[in-house]
Amino acid sequence: MKAEQQYIDLFSQCEAMICRHSAEAMNAPRAKAFADFERQGFPTRKQEKYKYTEVAKYFAPDYGLNLNRLEIPVNPYEVFKCDVPNMSTSLYFVVNDAFCQRVHPSASLPEGVLFGSLSELARQHPDVVKRCYGKLADTSKDAVTAFNTMFAQDGVLMYVPRQVVMEKPIQLVNILRADVDFLVNRRMLIVLEEGAQAKLLVCDHAMDHVNFLSTQVTEVFVGENAVLDLYELEETHESTVRFHNLYVRQEAGSNVLLNGMTLHNGTTRNTTEVTLAGRGAEINLCGMAIADQNEQVDNHTFIDHQVPDCTSNELFKYVLDGQAVGAFAGKVLVREGAQHTQSQQTNRNICATREARMYTQPQLEIYADDVKCSHGATVGQLDENALFYMQQRGISLKEARLLLMFAFVNEVIDQIRMEALKDRLHLLVEKRFRGELNKCQGCAICK
Repeated sequence: MKAEQQYIDLFSQCEAMICRHSAEAMNAPRAKAFADFERQGFPTRKQEKYKYTEVAKYFAPDYGLNLNRLEIPVNPYEVFKCDVPNMSTSLYFVVNDAFCQRVHPSASLPEGVLFGSLSELARQHPDVVKRCYGKLADTSKDAVTAFNTMFAQDGVLMYVPRQVVMEKPIQLVNILRADVDFLVNRRMLIVLEEGAQAKLLVCDHAMDHVNFLSTQVTEVFVGENAVLDLYELEETHESTVRFHNLYVRQEAGSNVLLNGMTLHNGTTRNTTEVTLAGRGAEINLCGMAIADQNEQVDNHTFIDHQVPDCTSNELFKYVLDGQAVGAFAGKVLVREGAQHTQSQQTNRNICATREARMYTQPQLEIYADDVKCSHGATVGQLDENALFYMQQRGISLKEARLLLMFAFVNEVIDQIRMEALKDRLHLLVEKRFRGELNKCQGCAICK
């Protein structure tokens, strides 16, 4: 039986249950998503977009799903203690694929801002969710997005009204918790109206060492002159598989920073698609992956310059050790009439062993004649001359390798516009290279 058949059967049998435990706005596109998934099936490596990740094999095992929305017996505020100095965030949790309704007193929001359970807020504020949900995530073009739309029952809504500036960042922690091999389907909807400003840090952690598979679809709408920083930090373990599709639409004068960092994982496949739909929009898209053993990190990006006077800066760096596999496929499309576009795409990679593999495919497609665009990619090893020079000055080979790798990824960390988070990432990356456990003081997840 093909991998997709078990999910086609499951949805057919449990559609009523899935809908009953969700909201009307999330249920509306399910039938179309199911038809699209049934038609497409899981993507294969013959498709250019999924050339480096064999999707079906990760969905083939028999995972448990919580379609009946049974409560998971865990209080995340007791098991997770973030010790980032001076972070001062409003802290929220998602346990598997359900928003945790317990809210810490530190989670204070400006008037009019919404942050919480997507299904619950869809009932309370249906206009916001109906207007945006599923409008960027096209199920006819991506089977993983269709799969997520079929099964997702909850997630997170972040809504910031016009001209509201959120001084305090929000931290959202996704916790994987199960006693058996488990599949979760999360959804995020982020809407910033005209002139709004916000910062969001999303952290992925796993409490248990069972096999986890997670799908997540995130839709981001950024209004005119709005500013959004979205940081994602993945620290799970070698038995986790993560598929995340992120869709962003920016209006005129908006500024977005996306920075995704993979420190610990099993297999990760990230898709990021950005549409610059208004003049003067700017996107800064960054990514960093540190992988060893048999870990795999695959990033696929697409930036669509639809109108003139927009700017995109893209920087991805990988450090691969052991038998790790990395992949980067990035495309920038400059449409006809999108004059005065400025775009720079850079992918740099280090393979620290002969067994590590890196596949890189930067692409530029330009249909305008007054633009400044460049792209480039490099794959290499640590500089032997630099290693020799450092050893001559009394630095051990192990420490010299660590210092060079740390300096290599620093450029991505320095793009962060939160000083406390930047300082913390410097420490976490150093510990990662040293092979130390990244423990937060008093955190049961990291023990």
